Amino acid sequence: MSTRETATTCPYCGVGCGILASVDEDMKVSVRGDPRHPANFGRLCSKGAALGETTGPEDRLLYPEIGGRVTDWGRALDHVAGEFGRVIEEHGPDAVAFYVSGQLLTEDYYVANKLMKGFIGSANIDTNSRLCMSSAVAGYKRAFGSDSVPGCYEDLERAKLIVLAGSNAAWCHPVLFQRIRQAKKDNPDLVVVLIDPRRTPTADIADHHLALRPGSDLALFNGLLCYLEAQGERNPLFVDNCTEGVEQALAAARLEGSDPAAVAAACGLEADRLLDFYRLFARTERVVTLFSQGINQFSFGTDKVNAIINCHLLTGRIGRPGMGPFSLTGQPNAMGGREVGGLANQLAAHMDIDDPAARERVQRFWGAPRMAQGEGLKAVDLFRAVGEGRIRALWIMATNPAVSLPDTRQVRAALESCEFLVVSDVVRHTDTTRYAQVLLPAQAWGEKEGTVTNSERRVSRQRAFLPVQGDARPDWWMVSEVARRMGFESAFDYRRCADVWREHAALSAFENGGRRDFDLGALAAISDTDYEYLLPVQWPVSDASPQGTARLFGDGRFFTASGRARFVALGGRQPAHAVDEAFPLVLNTGRVRDHWHTMTRTGKSPRLSGHIVEPYAQMHPEDAARHGVEDRTLVRLRSRWGEIVVRASCSDEQQRGTLFVPMHWNGQFSSVASVDCLVSPATDPVSGQPEFKYTPVSVEPYPAAWYGFILSRRRLELKHAAYWSCARGQGLWRYEIAGEQAPRDWADCARSVLCSHDDRVDWMEYFDSAASRYRAARLVDGALESCIFIGPDAELPSRDWLSRLFEQDELDDAARMSLLTGKPGVGQKDAGRSVCACFNVGVNTLVEAIRAGEVSSVEDIGARFRAGTNCGSCLPELRALLQEFGS
Repeated sequence: MSTRETATTCPYCGVGCGILASVDEDMKVSVRGDPRHPANFGRLCSKGAALGETTGPEDRLLYPEIGGRVTDWGRALDHVAGEFGRVIEEHGPDAVAFYVSGQLLTEDYYVANKLMKGFIGSANIDTNSRLCMSSAVAGYKRAFGSDSVPGCYEDLERAKLIVLAGSNAAWCHPVLFQRIRQAKKDNPDLVVVLIDPRRTPTADIADHHLALRPGSDLALFNGLLCYLEAQGERNPLFVDNCTEGVEQALAAARLEGSDPAAVAAACGLEADRLLDFYRLFARTERVVTLFSQGINQFSFGTDKVNAIINCHLLTGRIGRPGMGPFSLTGQPNAMGGREVGGLANQLAAHMDIDDPAARERVQRFWGAPRMAQGEGLKAVDLFRAVGEGRIRALWIMATNPAVSLPDTRQVRAALESCEFLVVSDVVRHTDTTRYAQVLLPAQAWGEKEGTVTNSERRVSRQRAFLPVQGDARPDWWMVSEVARRMGFESAFDYRRCADVWREHAALSAFENGGRRDFDLGALAAISDTDYEYLLPVQWPVSDASPQGTARLFGDGRFFTASGRARFVALGGRQPAHAVDEAFPLVLNTGRVRDHWHTMTRTGKSPRLSGHIVEPYAQMHPEDAARHGVEDRTLVRLRSRWGEIVVRASCSDEQQRGTLFVPMHWNGQFSSVASVDCLVSPATDPVSGQPEFKYTPVSVEPYPAAWYGFILSRRRLELKHAAYWSCARGQGLWRYEIAGEQAPRDWADCARSVLCSHDDRVDWMEYFDSAASRYRAARLVDGALESCIFIGPDAELPSRDWLSRLFEQDELDDAARMSLLTGKPGVGQKDAGRSVCACFNVGVNTLVEAIRAGEVSSVEDIGARFRAGTNCGSCLPELRALLQEFGS
């Protein structure tokens, strides 16, 4: 196969990085950042750089299945169409639903939305973007009359002040984080303020960190609005001519925000630190406020979004270079889903489903027989309806709601009871696919064609460069084929994804005339060739702006009925559930640096699995001591909705009274660690977004009688461990294990797990019954095949040196001698856990060099070990090591 590079886009976060991908004769995939793509200019994060490790056939869903049996596409599609048709005939169109994903391409999204809203006649299609970006959508629409991101990434270089609110960009949007870091180097006057209860790695570039009380952002920005008004920072020309509702918004804000000292107390901040931020915002014209899940994922997230927007409207800091309220989207195509109407409270092409004229317009364009007449069920309500039997047929596309939705126990019960469940996915085994009656194999990244839209409204092509595995098909094709079998042949007669694109673009321009923000009219008639070579472009791409549009609202015109931006009057709000004696700690969930969503892709990469290998609860040392928890031991977390067991990680970077647990782990990678089973199902009444950032929980030590770990070349079935988590390593699987009762005979137990009938096996073991320690290793043809280490507590040997022994074809005498000690012998070194995923640089290697004075800066580290020179995601950790171990 040719090693020619194909220009495509990264399938992870909403930055939308361009990638150049190639495949060699051995089908090995190589990727590098596209230096011409304006989203990243060649930069990639650790996840993007490791994409080549995630494209293999392991655990792919390759063929359609009905009832667990492989079938052909014709039978599968007939069955899906027949069952959906039967349920609609017997119970009506609102008895069926689609639950889709920001992992879909725009063309996939468009066809699914069209079938549900225009031909089935229900609005019961919602997306996992509801969980991350719907409050931003609702806030933009309330203020601007449209879901319009005003600015672009270039504004980060043009700004004088960047406010990061509820965003750990260093881990969640690493390429933008590096762009801000570079902007600070190029422009020493640029100031960065981080507003976040946690001291995250993003604080590495912050000049000011406001570690406010969880959920108090609304009070902080209401206070800022009052301060700006009191200091005479209102822009009268802009406010008087381009906005409405300012006095009502100020009156509401003054109820809690007129006294900065009172605001500081409500936020848990020192008054001087709060006033420093207020003064900085007031005196700086070019301000960009970047906000993400820490703002959105609250039961009043929409209000927090509008509190930010209010401050920009009052000062007129919008629509011009270097300023504006900027939502960082979580998924690669969350924006594309919003454009086509993939949320249950949208219609299509940024038209409102509650607008009769818009419904009639779209119905004429589609030639639709039965349009949805109002909003459908949002995600949490949708799955509640499944559990109650009101929705009887459900099609889930490219997402894993059994892990990612709040109150997952109820979600799983709903999936279990669903009369007819279809799942189309790339992966065969997920926590969701186990409930499906029908499984449909979808094409993966590298196999499929289409478009995505990133956080700055930039549309980019995603292109195929790999042969399709098995009988996988594009999602738009599956939906179209089901629609055709339901009797809608002519409306879904697409032959290629470019056909879908042209219709999508044409609808955006249909009877638009500049009245709607979303317009791709200049691309509605492009040829297949032009579509193939389409360059990244920011919408609107209309006849008036055929080259795209970098910024919106520079003319002071908005998409409300009056043409003016709306201030929103916002009163004080609190999270849905308060902490109490039974549940005294606040749980916050989120991402880690090298994993993504529920790990169906990143879990395949040894490189990405090396930084953080198991789920954990980060807590302040004082909280740990108060609850009898020791660092690195297991703890049980409980809420009103569920419980989990995870590893304790004590850190003074965590605010007292709070916990952080990553969102990624699930039943494929851990026994009892799906954190969303704890999360409150409370939602924002405007956006429907769940409150992932504030759930009251309790914590207690887990009563482990023993701890241990296993390293094995094979994936194992563990029968004797009450707790386990696994991570892929280089040529091995790593298991962390623990139990409440020890087996009667550790040797028999270990052999039953690790051994098979093989004459070439060399078995080594050590048992200290007095100390309750057991260790064993299995060698095949001289190579280490597996090993197990057991002890009475969490103090066990480092896994990292042992893991590197699996890279040897045959252990030498020194390695054999040291094997069961778990420590490197003379002349051997333990590099330690991975800090730099790109170049596999371990923490012990770095600490040794720092202590020896061989490196004293991140530049020195980069020159010697290359760490930090590729994606830069590890730079905050490198700086922390220098600070801790340097002279």
